Amino acid sequence: MKNNTAILLLSCHDQKGLIYKITRFIFKHKGNIVQLNEHVDKSDNVFFFRVEWEMEGFEISENDIESTLKKTLFDSYHMYWELYFSNHTPKMALFASQNTHCTYDILSRYFSNEWNVNIPVIFSNRHSHQELATKYGIEFYHFDLEGRTKAEVEQEQLSILQEMNVDFIVLARYMQILTGNFLKSFNKKIINIHHSFLPAFAGAMPYHRAFERGVKIIGATSHYVTEDLDEGPIIAQSVVDVSHKDSIDDLKRKGRDIEKLVLSKAIHLHLNRKVLTYKNRTIIFD
Repeated sequence: MKNNTAILLLSCHDQKGLIYKITRFIFKHKGNIVQLNEHVDKSDNVFFFRVEWEMEGFEISENDIESTLKKTLFDSYHMYWELYFSNHTPKMALFASQNTHCTYDILSRYFSNEWNVNIPVIFSNRHSHQELATKYGIEFYHFDLEGRTKAEVEQEQLSILQEMNVDFIVLARYMQILTGNFLKSFNKKIINIHHSFLPAFAGAMPYHRAFERGVKIIGATSHYVTEDLDEGPIIAQSVVDVSHKDSIDDLKRKGRDIEKLVLSKAIHLHLNRKVLTYKNRTIIFD
């Protein structure tokens, strides 16, 4: 068992002595720092920081760290901050449609204990994931809009998610648009994956259109979901080479492979609290 650690992410206007003041606070209360990363955006003069320290021997309890830091640092320097503890296991809900490749990959990593996460539920507007969820003992809910409004469906989904205390959502090739009301309930806590033809080949049959254009690379992008469709802060991206030898089926196969890898990387970064958002982009402490 790894020692429980506290993870602090923060940003504020850059100024002298910030790293000293933060690390001095941890040292003063007998904390042992195990990871530290910082970055300064020179254009906006903004300081970004991630520090992780062991809770064993630390003189302030988990329940009191936040209030103590507010008094000594957060309020004084007008900091944006996030505080986490490694002994907390987040709950992740999966939303999916017809394609199952991302869900299979996520469940493979989940059941091999690659991540410290709990997956209590899968939501889908199709039935293709029902057998998969049943096989792995995960609750499954099927939703469609027949005879119902999107607002009614989303309210039912939110009620279930809140009852289960879900921390964040992964859209594992979920082909539905979430409303602004839904997104407000999980602000910067919904991760999406899509092919990286956007915006060049937006819409239906992107691999066919890419094949016709003779593209030389294809890729995938994972990002946090915002009301601007597919334009949220990017967490992870990657590409793979293709050529004239590749058929449309080859492009689809390579596309599925890269989507799985990029989505799993984004989930890994999110779970390990290595992502800090700023404006519409991310700082990745990897």
